[in-house]
Amino acid sequence: MTSRTRPDDAHPYLRAASAGVRHHTRALARPDTATAVDRGHLDVLHAHLTALHQLVNQLAETTRPPHPAAGRHLSTAHTRLWQATTEIHMAFHLLPSTTAAEGAQASECHPERLPEGPPVLTICQRHLAAGHVIRRKTTPADLRAPTTACVR
Repeated sequence: MTSRTRPDDAHPYLRAASAGVRHHTRALARPDTATAVDRGHLDVLHAHLTALHQLVNQLAETTRPPHPAAGRHLSTAHTRLWQATTEIHMAFHLLPSTTAAEGAQASECHPERLPEGPPVLTICQRHLAAGHVIRRKTTPADLRAPTTACVR
């Protein structure tokens, strides 16, 4: 007996994550809750983008053999997500530290040594791990290349 999933029940976790992002965006748009972004906020956003980066990578890998053109577009999306993740990581380090424990050098990322603690430790470790994946699959030229036009 096979189970058929209704289209609106397919991928419930992705739908929940999208709903969460939409809700958060609406909450930030309200004038009474408008606040500047902080490091914790960017850490969570970086985690979301990194998870999405991993998902698109997996989709590209499974789509490429039967549908090469679609796989190439998903690979391009994978690269663009990496670029967005990198920008969030850089913005994180440019924001001022909220705790004295992060110290005066908290705005710098030092891959040669571990940061002092969360959230710096979390975002830097996550970013380094994602960086290893993207470097195995792309060239520096790919990372700098402009986006491709949609070909149908």
